[in-house]
Order: sequence, then structure tokens, then C-alpha cells
Amino acid sequence: MPDEPYCELQTTHFQRLAGEGSSFRDCISGYPLCSPYRAMLMSGRWPFQTGVVENAVQFPDDEISLGVTFRNAGYRTGYIGKWHLSPGDERGEFIPKGPARHGFEDWQVWSNTVHHFDAFTFDPDSGEKIERQGYSASLMTDAAVNFIGAFDAEPWMLVVSWGPPHPPFRAAPAETKQLYDPELLELRPNLPAKVPPILRQRLQGYYAHISALDKELGRLLHKLDETRQAERTIVVYTSDHGTMMGSQGLSGKRLPYDESCKVPFLIRYPGVIAPGWRSKLLLSSIDLFPSLCALRRQRSLGRNPRGERHGSRKRVPDACAANQEGRFGTQLFGAFVPRSQDRALHLCSCRRWALVPLRQSRGSIPDAQLDRRPGTATNYGRAR
Repeated sequence: MPDEPYCELQTTHFQRLAGEGSSFRDCISGYPLCSPYRAMLMSGRWPFQTGVVENAVQFPDDEISLGVTFRNAGYRTGYIGKWHLSPGDERGEFIPKGPARHGFEDWQVWSNTVHHFDAFTFDPDSGEKIERQGYSASLMTDAAVNFIGAFDAEPWMLVVSWGPPHPPFRAAPAETKQLYDPELLELRPNLPAKVPPILRQRLQGYYAHISALDKELGRLLHKLDETRQAERTIVVYTSDHGTMMGSQGLSGKRLPYDESCKVPFLIRYPGVIAPGWRSKLLLSSIDLFPSLCALRRQRSLGRNPRGERHGSRKRVPDACAANQEGRFGTQLFGAFVPRSQDRALHLCSCRRWALVPLRQSRGSIPDAQLDRRPGTATNYGRAR
């Protein structure tokens, strides 16, 4: 976000949303990878419970999802943008009407979203491929604006899932790239001493994508104002993961460093959340589904056909159960599997430290503590 350390983002509407609502500065992605995070958002359950522990894994049709919950409560439900909860939807596989849409009635899922100017969608009934020219986030917002205008007389719940600022960063719109001179951008202090020139270009593109999304957010907020729905609509902005961008000498995501797993969380709820409130509450992906339901007084708990309870903390890792008893004084955020696939990583975090037991498939179980202060690369470990 624009006012964080070592960040030179230029935005207007993100700052407006934070000023009119609340900004949570300690929101952690419990599994900083696209599909596992999305499954947690949709179900309020851990990846080891849903089975979505990697990208392009099928989100089970029998999960009690966010869409099903709100649809059953009388809301018009819509999903627009990147889905990434089936093996083939990103590669162009159409998802027909039925349980795989998880309760979303208005359905405009896009494929090939990593190519920000070459994504495409489908006719929601026939599955006919629809190709539109332009920046994918703008095209998705076009559909979202139409949805907001069409259902202003009834309660609705809409998920807009933009693809950016996902790589490739070079594919950001030219008009927002011009806002940032790569040679003048401030870099985080935990980068290697020798920074490759391409990293500054990537950072320029990353910022440019976010500034482009800022414009799209502004269009959504304007439509709510125009249709006089702003005062009765909860608006939430968050993300599935960050990116290392060279910090700690690393790239990519699915790592327990701030750059990878710390994500924005902005929420506006007129008349309920005080404007401009900056919360220090520790918040995680697993909290979002039940919290959104609670805000609208919907029951998110239930049992799927396998008899597993949704929203229950009884089946989470032992460390979480111990935390509920106050032994750690912190909050367990998640469990995820690094790319090597040979170990499970359980992240328990407080505001200064992240405690990470690494459960390996063979041999010892080392513990690691990662200093979470901005700019540090300290990694303390011991084996047992």
C-alpha cells in the first residue's frame, strides 16, 4: 500500500477506500499461492482439508462455499475474473452450470489471465469463447460495473478477481508505467548488494499494474455512488499473495517472508466501521469466509457430504489448537507446502516474529524463526 515503508506507489482510490473504512496492516496469506488461497477464501477451510495444496487442483464440488452460502441466503451472486480452482480453467477449459460454479449465478470466469492483454472469457451458457481487446482488469471491471447497475434493487454479493499485479510485470499498461522511473525507485534494504538492472524494471511494472488496478477500483466505487448503493454495501479489497521481488535474494512467492505472505486488507462498511481506522489485529485468509458471513449475519458453519464441519478449528494443526489455549500468545496463520514438495510448513506469527516449524518427509523436524521486521534477513534455526 502507498504509505508503507520502501513503497512509492501512486494511488488515489485505494487511499480513499482506506480513509473511508479500515486498513488491516497485519493480514497474512495463510498459503501465499493462487489456488490454495482461493480455496481458503471460498470455504473458510485449510488446504489440507479441501485438498487444494497446489495450483490447478480441483476445488471439491461439495464444499460449502461463499457463493452457495450467500445464494442460499437470498443474495444475487456473481463471480468475474480469474477462478483458478480447477485443473483447466486457466488453460481455456469452460466450466458449465452446476456445482463446479459453487453457487455463483452470474458467471464470467476468464482464462489465460497471466497474459494481461490476451485473456479471454466465455458465454456463460453456451461456453463459446469470447475474445475482447484490452487490459484484462479493465474488461473484468466493465462486467462488474454492469452487474452493480443491473441488481441495484436487490441484495447481491460479487467477487471481482483481477489478474494483475501477477507477472509478467512488463505487460503493465503504458500510461501507468510512465508514473514510475525505474532508476529512481527506492529498493528494500534486504536486497542483495548487487541488484540486477531487470529488477528495477520489474518493480516499475509491478507498481504500474497496481496503479492500473487503482483506476479500476475507482470505477467500482463510482458506480456504487452513482446507483446510491455505497451506504449499504460492504467493500473488501485483499490479495492472495505478494512477491519477493529480490528481497532476501529470492523471487516468487509461497515463502514465509513479509514480501510474499503479507497482503493488503481494506474494508469499508458505512455506519459500522469507523472511517480511517488502522487495525493492528492479526488477520489471515482462513478468517475471511466466516467473517464476511458474520458481517451479513449468515451462517457459514455446516457439514459437507463427507461429514466434515466447515468453520471448525478442531481439525487444524496441533499448533493452532495450542494457540487457542493462549500458550503462544500469537495466531496461527496457515500451513503450506514449498515448491520442493518434500516438507509442510506451518506458520505461526506475531507482530515481530514468525515461528515456522518445517515438517520434513524424512528425518529431523527443524524449527526456524524469521525476524519479521522490514528489511531484516535474519534466519535463526535449530534442529531437534
